[in-house]
Amino acid sequence: MPNENFDLITFGEIMLRLSPPVNERIVRGGVFDKRAGGSELNVASGVSLLGLRTGIISKLPANEIGTYIKNRIRFCGVSDDYLIFDETSDARLGIYYYEGGAAPRKPAIVYDRKGSSINKISLSEIPDDIFGETRCFHTSGISLGLSEPVRKTAVQLITGFKKAGAVISFDVNYRANLWDEDTARATIQSILYDVDILFVSEESSRRMFRKTGDLKDIMKSYCKEYGIKYVATTRREVISPKKHNFGSIIYCAKTDAFYTEKLYEDIDVVDRIGSGDAYVAGVLFGLLKYNDPQKALEFGDATSAVKNTIPGDLPSSDFKEISHIIDEHKFTGPKSEMNR
Repeated sequence: MPNENFDLITFGEIMLRLSPPVNERIVRGGVFDKRAGGSELNVASGVSLLGLRTGIISKLPANEIGTYIKNRIRFCGVSDDYLIFDETSDARLGIYYYEGGAAPRKPAIVYDRKGSSINKISLSEIPDDIFGETRCFHTSGISLGLSEPVRKTAVQLITGFKKAGAVISFDVNYRANLWDEDTARATIQSILYDVDILFVSEESSRRMFRKTGDLKDIMKSYCKEYGIKYVATTRREVISPKKHNFGSIIYCAKTDAFYTEKLYEDIDVVDRIGSGDAYVAGVLFGLLKYNDPQKALEFGDATSAVKNTIPGDLPSSDFKEISHIIDEHKFTGPKSEMNR
């Protein structure tokens, strides 16, 4: 069994995000706001902020930009014990540019991540004893789709953590700009037998996995085919770039039951990037802390809803704030307009 020095360790690329000021455009703005981001870092940060101990495995350039990212990781309470620093002359951090939307103009993203240091990572750079260090390991389809070296390392990590007794969490998080659906489907299907907690959108289930029928039957099928214990699917209704409704549904194979709640409605969207990762973080926290799928769903929905209101990729809500939001979401009486 693992020594469980960590509740959660994640693996993935960490990126530099550059954004023009609110409502400004990439093509004409002269100033960019700099932030850290990346799916697996967002998840580790969210779980850490809620009160559990987390770390991340990644590779950064050994320069000032790498130091900036390391400092942001520490600020979120995520351990940097397993960061690897690239000292080669062509070391670089992947960048993406994000432009917010305002109806009818949609948000836009431009990626500049080719040749980033994470793409040179190998299992030999990661300490051998890491597999006994955590209760849960999480990665995503983004990591599998980045490049062959990253894919190989991610699969080796999944296998190693599974053998050591850790719970394996996986977010399909399909990105068409990284790989095609056929390659993604074959690769992801090969690792699903090791996955305990699966996050997959209805769109990915129907398009990439080519599943048909009722959504609940689709969710149950992953458990029947691969032995997965939990399947979580989010439900986002986009009214406009700045107004969303959000909720989710979780299926638990052990209880053969579905868990859900009423939607969070009319969310004031400041920045939706990272809100899906915030959902994953909330669900993982609920399962790791309480072993309760209903609590996991409530923490996931609340953490995601609140992240939409926060600039940048990373969440910033702690246990106290999320617990208060969950209680307010359930409350049917009059509510105060301010916390004071």
